[in-house]
Parts: sequence; C-alpha cells; structure tokens
Amino acid sequence: MEYYTTISTDEVIQPDETQKQVISELRDWDLWGPLIGSLLLSVLLSFRAPTNQASAVFASVFVSMTIGSAIVTVNAQLLGGTLSFFQSVCVLGYSVFPFILAAIPIVILQSTVLGTFWLNLIFVLLGFVWATRVSIVFIGQYIARERRFLAVYPVFFYYIFLAWMVLLF
Repeated sequence: MEYYTTISTDEVIQPDETQKQVISELRDWDLWGPLIGSLLLSVLLSFRAPTNQASAVFASVFVSMTIGSAIVTVNAQLLGGTLSFFQSVCVLGYSVFPFILAAIPIVILQSTVLGTFWLNLIFVLLGFVWATRVSIVFIGQYIARERRFLAVYPVFFYYIFLAWMVLLF
C-alpha cells in the first residue's frame, strides 16, 4: 500500500536553522558583491560571443541583470513586502553566483569535445535551480503568505531569462 503525502508551498519555503542564520546575515545588505557578480557574469559571457559582439553581450547581460533585479524588487515592494529595496537587490545579485559557476565550465569547455549544448544545459539547469531556491527562501520570508506566489513568480522568470542568456551567449 502506498501513501502519498503532499507538500504545501509553505513547507518548501520554510527555512531550517542554517538558512535562518544566513537570512539574518543577508539583512545587512551590501551592493559590492552583486556588482562584482554581475560584472563577472557579463565578462564570462562576452568571452563566448563573437569578437564584434562582445561589448554588446557585456552590456546586455549587465543591464538586464540590473533592470531585472530592480523589477523583481519593486514587485515585492508593491505586494507589501517588508524587505528593503537594497536587501532584495543584494540577494538577487548574490543569487547569480550559481550562474557564474555554470558559465565557467561552459567557457572553458566550449573549444573542446565536451562543449556540447546538452552538457551546457545541465550546468545551466543546476545553476537555475540553485539560484531560484536561494531567492525564494529569502524573499518568501518577507511577503505575506497569500501573496508569496505573486512575489516569487517574477523571480522565476528573472532567472529563466538569465539562464537563457548563459546558454545563448
């Protein structure tokens, strides 16, 4: 006899003790880490671009990360979130780190036999799941339970867009 249990979204978003410590540390925001992360991802992706398009790729990645995190943050604020604008931008910026980790082997392996689309897709999917999970845990703590999905939904699309850019460029 099989028993199925359902997991509500509240159980998925509830952090454990270690995550609570990290969340309390993230309340003290800084913007240097997200700046360095967005610059690093922009540089990594511009390495893969054709020479005549490298500056356009750098600019598009950097601007889309900046505008995307601002839009997600404003959405959370409009939904009545209690997190500050800079806290949200800080968390979204630091959460790009998995995409940087995915882009590094993609750049290194692009000129080898292992530089295939399917291997790149695996790296990007792992980065996407990691980045999305981190952001959802943090942002979910500051949004009312009935509005959590509306606040997390744009985060999902923001990271899908970044994942697409890592695969594309």
